[in-house]
Amino acid sequence: MKKIIFATGNQDKMREIREILSDMDVEVLSMKEAGITAEIVEDGTTFEENAMIKAKAICRLTNEIVLADDSGLEVDALNKEPGIYSARYMGEDTSYRIKNASLIERLEGVPDEKRTARFVCAVAAAFPDGSVQVVRETMEGRIAYGEAGSNGFGYDPIFFLPEYGCTSAELPREEKNRISHRGKALRAIKAYLQPAG
Repeated sequence: MKKIIFATGNQDKMREIREILSDMDVEVLSMKEAGITAEIVEDGTTFEENAMIKAKAICRLTNEIVLADDSGLEVDALNKEPGIYSARYMGEDTSYRIKNASLIERLEGVPDEKRTARFVCAVAAAFPDGSVQVVRETMEGRIAYGEAGSNGFGYDPIFFLPEYGCTSAELPREEKNRISHRGKALRAIKAYLQPAG
C-alpha cells in the first residue's frame, strides 16, 4: 500500500489527517491532489452512512484504498443539532464565526451542566475488493460562552474542554490530535489498513 486517497477537499482537515497518520509509510492524497472532481451526495442519516457513501464512491472511481470521514458537532440542549448537518448548518457558505455565534445565542441562559456537547467523527475505509470498515469516535465537552483560540477550525473555538480549562482551538495541535474525535477515529481505522500493506 503506497497511497491512500482521503475523500475531502478541506485543507484544514487534510493537515490534521496527515499529522495523525504520519507514522504510516503511505502517501495521503486529497481528492484534488488525486485529480478527482466528483460531486458526492451525502444523503445518509448518520455520520457512519455518510462516511461510507463518500469512501465507496471514490473507491469505485479510482480502484484505490479510500478513507472518508463524516464529522460534526452534537449539542445535547439543541436536540443534538447541528449533527450530520454541521458543515451545512445555516447554509454551506456561512462562516463559522456566524455559526458559532448562533449556537451560543441559542444556548443563552442554559447553565454549564446543560451545555454538554460532543464532536463525532466516523471514518470509513473502502477497499478495491468491495469491503468497507467504519469506526466512530467522540470527544466530549461543552459549548463555551464565546470563541477562544486559533489552533482549530470550524466549531473548535466554542468547544470547551472542562478537564483542560480551554477550548479545543486553544490546545496545541499535537495535544488536540491526541484527544480529538478525528484523531481517535483515524488511529482506530489504522488497524484495518496495516494488514493491507
